[in-house]
Amino acid sequence: MLTRNCLLLFLWILVDKGSVSSLRPPSQPLGRSRTGRDHTRSLVGPMRNGAAGFQRVKRGWVWNQFFVLEEYMGSDPQYVGKLHTDLDKGDSAVKYTLSGEGAGSIFTIDQTTGDIHALRSLDREEKPYYTLRAQAVDINTNKPLEPESEFVIKVQDINDNEPKFLEGPYTASVPEMSPVGTYVTQVTATDADDPTYGNSARVVYSILHGQPYFSVDPKTGVIKTALPNMDREVKEQYQVLIQAKDMGGQLGGLAGTTTVNITLSDVNDNPPRFSKSFFHLRVPESSAVGSAVGRIKAHDLDIGKNAEVEYTIVPGDGGAMFDITTNEHNQEGIIILKRPLDYETKKAYTFKVDAANAHLDPRFQSFGAFKDTATVKINVLDVDEPPVFNKPSYVMDVYEDTPAGTIIGAVTAQDLDASSSPVRYSIDWKSDLDSYFEIDPVEGTISTNELLDRESIAQHNISIVATKLNSPVLTSRVAVTVHVLDINEFPPELASPYETFVCENAKVGQVIQTFGAKDQDLPTAGQQFSFKPPREDLKNNKNFTIRDFGNNTAGIVTKRSGFRRRLQEIYFLPVVIEDNGYPPKSSTGTLTIRVCGCESDGSLLTCGAEAIFLPVGLSTGALIAILLCIIILLVIVVLYVGLRRQKKKETLMSSKEDIRDNVIHYDDEGGGEEDTHAFDMGTLRNPKVVKENLYRRDVKPEMKRAQRPPVSQDSADIRDFISQRLKEHDMDNSAPPYDSLATYAYEGDGSVAESLSSIESLAVEHEEDYDYLNDWGPRFKTLAGIFGEQSETQSDSTSTENTH
Repeated sequence: MLTRNCLLLFLWILVDKGSVSSLRPPSQPLGRSRTGRDHTRSLVGPMRNGAAGFQRVKRGWVWNQFFVLEEYMGSDPQYVGKLHTDLDKGDSAVKYTLSGEGAGSIFTIDQTTGDIHALRSLDREEKPYYTLRAQAVDINTNKPLEPESEFVIKVQDINDNEPKFLEGPYTASVPEMSPVGTYVTQVTATDADDPTYGNSARVVYSILHGQPYFSVDPKTGVIKTALPNMDREVKEQYQVLIQAKDMGGQLGGLAGTTTVNITLSDVNDNPPRFSKSFFHLRVPESSAVGSAVGRIKAHDLDIGKNAEVEYTIVPGDGGAMFDITTNEHNQEGIIILKRPLDYETKKAYTFKVDAANAHLDPRFQSFGAFKDTATVKINVLDVDEPPVFNKPSYVMDVYEDTPAGTIIGAVTAQDLDASSSPVRYSIDWKSDLDSYFEIDPVEGTISTNELLDRESIAQHNISIVATKLNSPVLTSRVAVTVHVLDINEFPPELASPYETFVCENAKVGQVIQTFGAKDQDLPTAGQQFSFKPPREDLKNNKNFTIRDFGNNTAGIVTKRSGFRRRLQEIYFLPVVIEDNGYPPKSSTGTLTIRVCGCESDGSLLTCGAEAIFLPVGLSTGALIAILLCIIILLVIVVLYVGLRRQKKKETLMSSKEDIRDNVIHYDDEGGGEEDTHAFDMGTLRNPKVVKENLYRRDVKPEMKRAQRPPVSQDSADIRDFISQRLKEHDMDNSAPPYDSLATYAYEGDGSVAESLSSIESLAVEHEEDYDYLNDWGPRFKTLAGIFGEQSETQSDSTSTENTH
């Protein structure tokens, strides 16, 4: 190809005879006008299609687009083209200059002739064209003869690049059993040659290796299946070799190849299959429930989720005794024991197992049922087993302080083997270190060995051992929990002091109060209380009764209607409360029920007794106003009485003639009769000196005393009376701690019986009769007796004197 292009270029140069300025038709001159010039310029060039000759044109520059072949391998510089102007007369007066991309380094120009050459080989894929500028100048003055003009040198492409797969090698997958023409993948090759020039970049695809399984589209590179029903289980991996060739696949074109690795993905097109139709297993009767007793497996040629197998037991002989699950790792069927085995009851079980795919593909259901069935027979092996208790654990209750030797419960174990050996019982000594209990070795009854105290140990946990008599090695154990119960010590009582009321408009059978009970015994959980009225109250009480709700609460129920506060305001209802302790305890509580006024809807209005006497029809506001008026009046009265007492007290205490002022003034305690310095003793002996209206200030005077007539100062009665009064004051703990002056000269003149003082009795004759005192009433009975005896004594003494 390179040789042919060089020959064509050489022939063209010979025809042009050295005056070729371009290999293309001339283009429009740059920088100069086509007309309006004084002189004429011309370009000598070849005529296409074999026409030779010259044509005069009025142009300053005549340009063609220059071309240069890429990858030129000649020894001489490659000729590109020739620049010429009509100002050049051939006298070497014009000099041509070249500038721009690659000027001087890649391209050079002959300054005299204008010939352009390429100094080295060019690669179009590296740079497809170069832009340069040319100018003609005067060789002597170096002045431009023409304006500078720009032209392009294009690198002409040759087929020097093969197609390349930039993304290869490729990996793809397609489901097995796919129909012909199923898309697999697409490959793409690129050619660096010029796609606009010839067929250098036109690529065609083909398969070199991989037929007849796959095909490729020659233009698009799309790979499709070419063979139907390709089975992954037969062959899974395929390697396809794809070729891309330029020049449209013609001879001499360059080619590139890539590899496509195609994998057939799995589909569920194979059912599971058992390796054999009958499986024989053996399992000892002592196997635990939930343990695996055997394994079976159905093989599936598929992989992944398409190979997942589900096993099921067909209902039948052994379906209730066994179950089967799938091992997710190896898809084995694990047979699991659901119920205990007993060799003496049944020695063999036979059942069928189905194996089916978990994920079915509807496209292949026409192939048949995707499952397989096998028969499994399991023989039960006899094992010498330990005794078996009839319960997994035992719970027993016993009250504290129960006498020793009391049976609290029993355990039972038996030998299930065919030999049916007797069983012996014992208590594990480690679980009962203090020997609180003992067990009958034959019967298995458990009894107390000593008194139990709940406050010390509330719960005992012991272990009972059962041993076969003919095989002591085989033993079994069971846990026994003994709860020590608290003796019922306290009777139940009402939960709280309930405030109960019944409305006057209450109806028969109405529950007016719900109440509960409490008990000090422990534990509180599980306590049950029952409520009922006393027996004598069942018939006598016509007003209320007790209804037990059965949930530790009860209610007060009315037995009649028409309750009235005017008739009876309060009712007392006894209730008997009994607990479920041992021994049972009971107590009687009393509920107080008050009759109240209520609204029509049953809401409480008032329960006060004062409301009974209020007129009917007064509203609540009116009642409050009346109460406020009463309170205000009471406050006024209290203030008035308080002010009166305060004023009276100030009057008494402000007296300047108070004798106690002298005692307080001297700050001296009284010395009794011997103290003659604190006050005048003459005042005591002479009642005349006593001023009127002198009161005793240590106590509040209750009545005003009248002044008595004077009596003899030397009377013995006065002395005795004063001495007696003085002793009384000295012994009086309620008197103030200071001396008090009091006179007793006269007792008053307001009495009908006149004065009874012994002071005045001196002036009375000895023969005076005091019998009239008996007529004054019981108050003077004692006084009449005293003077009656004195009169009789005086009479006796008088008669005695007369006798003498």
